[in-house]
Amino acid sequence: MTSFVPGQRWISDTETEQGLGTVLTFDSRMVTLLFPTTGETRLYSINNCPLSRVQFNPGDKIESHEGWTMTVTEVIEENGLLMYRGVLPDGKPKELPESELGNFIHFNKPQDRMLAGQIDQNSNFSLRYKTLLNNCRLLSSPVRGLLGARTSLIPHQLHIAREVSGRHAPRVMLADEVGMGKTIEAGLILHQQLITERASRVLILVPETLQHQWLVEMLRRFNLHFGLFDEERCRAIEDENPFNTGQLILCSLDFLSQSEHRFQQALEVDWDLLIVDEAHHLVWSEENPSREYQVVETLSSQIPGLLLLTATPEQMGPESHFARLRLLDPDRFHDLVTYQEEEKNYEPVAEAVQELLENNHLPEVACQHLTGFLGHDCQPLIDLINNGSSEQKETAREQLLKTLLDRHGTGRVLFRNTRAAVGGFPGRVVQGYAQKLPELYQIAQEEETEARGSLYPELAYQSHICVDDMDPWWKVDPRIDWLINLLKLLKKQKVLVICANANTALDLEDALRILSGIPTAVFHENMTIVERDRAAAWFADEEYGAQVLVCSEIGSEGRNFQFAHHLVLFDLPAHPDLLEQRIGRLDRIGQTETIKIHVPFIEGTGQELMFHWYDQGLNAFADTCPSGSMVFEKLGEAFTEALAPEKKTTLADIQPLIEETADLNAKMNKHLHNGRDRLLEINSRGTLSNEDLINDIEAQEEPRQLKRYMEKLFEGFGVESEDHSKHCLVVRPGSHMVTSFPGLPADGMTVTFDRDMALSREDMHFLTWEHPMVRESMDMLLTSEMGNTSVALLKNKALKPGTMLLEAIYVLGATGEKKLQLDRYLPATPIRCLIDPGMNNLSEKVAFDTLNAQLQPVKKGMAKKLVKAQREPILTMLARAEQAAKEQVNPIVTEACKNLLSHVTEEIKRLAALKAVNPNVRDEEIEHLKLRAALGHQCLQKAMLRLDGLRLMIAG
Repeated sequence: MTSFVPGQRWISDTETEQGLGTVLTFDSRMVTLLFPTTGETRLYSINNCPLSRVQFNPGDKIESHEGWTMTVTEVIEENGLLMYRGVLPDGKPKELPESELGNFIHFNKPQDRMLAGQIDQNSNFSLRYKTLLNNCRLLSSPVRGLLGARTSLIPHQLHIAREVSGRHAPRVMLADEVGMGKTIEAGLILHQQLITERASRVLILVPETLQHQWLVEMLRRFNLHFGLFDEERCRAIEDENPFNTGQLILCSLDFLSQSEHRFQQALEVDWDLLIVDEAHHLVWSEENPSREYQVVETLSSQIPGLLLLTATPEQMGPESHFARLRLLDPDRFHDLVTYQEEEKNYEPVAEAVQELLENNHLPEVACQHLTGFLGHDCQPLIDLINNGSSEQKETAREQLLKTLLDRHGTGRVLFRNTRAAVGGFPGRVVQGYAQKLPELYQIAQEEETEARGSLYPELAYQSHICVDDMDPWWKVDPRIDWLINLLKLLKKQKVLVICANANTALDLEDALRILSGIPTAVFHENMTIVERDRAAAWFADEEYGAQVLVCSEIGSEGRNFQFAHHLVLFDLPAHPDLLEQRIGRLDRIGQTETIKIHVPFIEGTGQELMFHWYDQGLNAFADTCPSGSMVFEKLGEAFTEALAPEKKTTLADIQPLIEETADLNAKMNKHLHNGRDRLLEINSRGTLSNEDLINDIEAQEEPRQLKRYMEKLFEGFGVESEDHSKHCLVVRPGSHMVTSFPGLPADGMTVTFDRDMALSREDMHFLTWEHPMVRESMDMLLTSEMGNTSVALLKNKALKPGTMLLEAIYVLGATGEKKLQLDRYLPATPIRCLIDPGMNNLSEKVAFDTLNAQLQPVKKGMAKKLVKAQREPILTMLARAEQAAKEQVNPIVTEACKNLLSHVTEEIKRLAALKAVNPNVRDEEIEHLKLRAALGHQCLQKAMLRLDGLRLMIAG
């Protein structure tokens, strides 16, 4: 039985954070300890107490409760109490009774814990080492930050995410066509920036209608918890700047544009990254920029990173497009006239790029174009392409393309993938349904003076015919009966109905409810965000949801309904880009069937003319219309004039304009194809196949290995887990949990490690190596002392019984400012040493897993005795292990420094080349990079080695 004496100092094996405890009282059954550090008292059973006697030895440094320290030279025991004799730092002798030891002494260092008898389970030592290896592998992974998203692995999205997120403070425009996943791309970039700690404070600005959608997407797909800020929330925290109360903040652009006070508060915060959705709303002219543009411009001038999202980058005209590029890179896009001249002369560049991509030998004309654009510095690369080996040709080609991307066109700041280039999208078919013009509508049309009334005849009816005792428009409009018949024909198939006006949407919902009883949700701009989300969720519900969702025009921006395959365009928008946005709600990644577009139009109105103009002139229903904006810019005014009521234009009258539109559309499409921005395509999709990137991600995911690892981790922390199905677990808090487990709710959760399962089962959490639960639990283990000591019995017949081996795990790491990104070059790297009695390091000859399989646990009491008996040999072997570990440091640090300098040198060369083209590139930027490289190199040179784990093994 353990012998206790009042005044002795003991430490709790299960609560080491309590510090040193002092024995107060004991009897034959129980002992009471006071822990002065926390002021808590604990009662333990003497026969089964998780306590270790604290006893220091000569050579140890100890501290008194008064704060002075001494080095122990002799330990004397009298009546069960220890007296330490030693010398102070100035050499004077001193005595210190154990009762006066400092209460804050913690045994965190592995050697201190082991020598103090703090021995962990061998399984936890193994778990700790595996965690170190996994952590190092993840930190150095080339796909770091791209593993954790709950998304399909789509090549063009992953290419953009990898290309952009690898940059320090990226500033780019994501301008993929509607339905190609710009929000996913932004989320992947954001996730990677946060995972790598290149960014920590993020502000997202979106249209008010999309706030909740962004909030849900960031949480559901990326496990990012954003705070949604509006005036009400800001008022609730008026004691300080509300934007300082969160790291990840989402709010509407209108909110900051309309409140100067909130805008100024947002400016006071040191953001790392700004994301702006629907950026085509940022209208600009040199004389009169919009307030929204001014807000974003001011913020972006202070925030290092900027992502602009828009599906229609040139919708507001070339000046506004230039203005958005100017937000991203004012050095590169410093003059509108220069930019426009450069764009006009792009076709020769396109031809040179085409030759570069398709041929192994560049013709003289292409060589002249390239040297004309890049200067004669590129001649050596051209010579290699024409005369070098296959490997030299490929390397030179990549370097030339990279240089062209940087210095010509929109270069590195714009990404735009098109459906045509990416492929794999389902088809679209359109059916027009001509409806007879009702007599009352005809009368209303005669009273109408604006084209709007011809396009939306229900508005003309309400303005000129409908009074209190008249029928509402939907009792007159033939499209209502047509719509009800279509919905009945389609039975329970989901149908999205889009119209231009909110009141029309509300009336449509009334009509369908009253006349047919068909379950109908409605979605318009006058609803609250929560009401819109509920309507969208009701429509999405497969089993009990609404068959129909009626949207006003805002339904064509941002919301995704690709689970539906039928789209009813109750009326038509006035601009081709708006039409594409409407169709893009269904025609997007994830759509599995051909999209059926239904367009009812009333004969003799502008609706009929508009349908045929879009269909026959622009072919905008059956396919995307890349030249729609340019055609509209040239012929839109003539078409709008033809819609004027006083013109009484018929379909026959407008046929020449439709034919002119078709001809112009064909010519512009051909021009776009011939002079298409091949550099932009390369920048957006990459020159190489992205299958390698997908393979890298799938290889890194390792769902089986992660599942096995997490089961061990759950077990180590006392979390209960059981199999649910293949690659799936049910986890819940256990009755013997060591501490609360990150992200684990009280009622447990079902998790899957399989991406396909996660995409099909929204109710399961998708655990990856980058999921917050996995990362935080790994951090929790590595920042604790759990598993950093162990004693085990080694069963190996080749070893003489009693042979002692010492395994020491060191970690090499560098410290410095986060912005230096040192873990890109030197992640926390474990170094393993295995020392035998002959002081040889056997780590390369004996693998960890091989050794681990031969070990058996030792009872804690026996382990303490072994350590105490072998104290001197342990210290000698530990000194040899440290020497062996230090021998491995220089090669690792040298390689890290080499990688750092290589990366920074490339960036400096790029800026210097840009400066030659554009004097607005500041010398300060280049100097800043040089300073960063010098600081990083200095920090890497000072990389520290620390002991992280220690295991003693005795052969037997």
